[in-house]
Amino acid sequence: MTVTLDLLPVLPELFLALSGLLLVLVGVFRRDEDGTRTVATLAIMAMVMTMLLVWALGPDRQTAFAGLFVADRFAAFAKQMILVGAILSTAIALPFLEREQIARFEFPLLILLSTLGLMTMVSANDFMTLYMGLELGSLPLYVLAAYHRDSARSAEAGVKYFVLGALASGLLLYGVSLLYGFAGTTSFLGLARGLGETGGAPSVGIVVGLVLVVAGLAFKISAAPFHMWTPDVYEGAPTPVTAFFSVAPKIAALCLLTRVMVEPFGGMVEQWRQVVIAVALLSMLVGGFAALGQRNIKRLMAYSSIGHAGYALVGLAAGSVLGVQAVLIYLAIYLFMNIGVFAVILSMRRMGQMVERIEDLAGLARTQPAMAFVMAMLMFSMAGIPPLAGFWGKFYVFMAAIEAGLYPLAVLGVLTSVVAAFYYLRIVKLMYFDEPVEAFDRPIGPAPAFAMGLGGVVVLGFTFLPAPLVTGAKAAAAALFPAG
Repeated sequence: MTVTLDLLPVLPELFLALSGLLLVLVGVFRRDEDGTRTVATLAIMAMVMTMLLVWALGPDRQTAFAGLFVADRFAAFAKQMILVGAILSTAIALPFLEREQIARFEFPLLILLSTLGLMTMVSANDFMTLYMGLELGSLPLYVLAAYHRDSARSAEAGVKYFVLGALASGLLLYGVSLLYGFAGTTSFLGLARGLGETGGAPSVGIVVGLVLVVAGLAFKISAAPFHMWTPDVYEGAPTPVTAFFSVAPKIAALCLLTRVMVEPFGGMVEQWRQVVIAVALLSMLVGGFAALGQRNIKRLMAYSSIGHAGYALVGLAAGSVLGVQAVLIYLAIYLFMNIGVFAVILSMRRMGQMVERIEDLAGLARTQPAMAFVMAMLMFSMAGIPPLAGFWGKFYVFMAAIEAGLYPLAVLGVLTSVVAAFYYLRIVKLMYFDEPVEAFDRPIGPAPAFAMGLGGVVVLGFTFLPAPLVTGAKAAAAALFPAG
């Protein structure tokens, strides 16, 4: 009975793990041309079922494995976002894989297994669980980056991501070893108690360990100055893989970073806030200015993702319930905006060949007006133009910073947002005011069309129906501040 109760909080992860094992067998025995589509469909169904299990666990905080694993509202909110990102990424990938003749059943399996690791990561209540989830989530990503074996760009992306990922893991582990050495525990609860009992300023070893942990996690969210892998990997990896990279792992790492900062180190806000502010500022500056000269749409989205990580960190820097709520709202809006944009990028195909230059979007409003309209909405939203959802995402994070007294950070965030708006609006100008080039292939496929439509609906609909997301994010954020 005790074992059964202990496994209950881990039920979604267990179900996903068993589904992955079964799908390996399905893939092996269905090695025909429909095998990949069968495995992908079953993987999507498994992830949908996992979402229902996450919801069914209820709002109460539950722990498993002697406190190593926690299931609460915050973890549930993060897992729902991760699963939505994984489901949409898998769905829009299928037409691309089949056209490029690289459809193999391992692709949806790798996404499913990475999702399992990312879900474990956001439920970590101990640095041991954190590292296990991080590596389980990352290892399939290294393979996915190099998934197109015959492409030199894809192989290069996989190697770069693996080498730099190993370096980031080393930084993180060294930081954890320092924290263990100076605090005597790797448990989040134990660290919070220990730091609370000592009072006063924490030891230098604790601060250095925390900085190294932040550096390791900043790599995973592609925040500057740990962003060096992002443009090359985003450009070199197959486009559906880039779409997955840009949402699920980034959201999971940002949610994990939020939990680590607030739960074990909630009493050290003044110490870690300076580091988070510095990383947020650098990310917003790099994301704003470095993207101005880009000509490849995937590299542009890489720098865009760096900038968006910076905006999300502005909310974290506040160190309050409102700040964490703002981070969750921002990430949820970012998820649908980004997937919508990548669905458009996956539809940029001429004579059966993918095209990736920004100039290839010229005159799209005349050749494919519906796609151009959705892309324009998503670009306006990413730029933070009201009344679209992207504006409200930035509004919440900047308001949290202002409430925490971080006025210079909020002002600089608004200014960098204005700079970033230039390259988003340049795409709109190309689509609506430049002479059209050769039209893209049609049809675009039901899955990319659905992802575009969903992104457009969320971007428009949030202004008129914000309550479900805002209320859910508030409840999730409050789970990290039980005393508040």
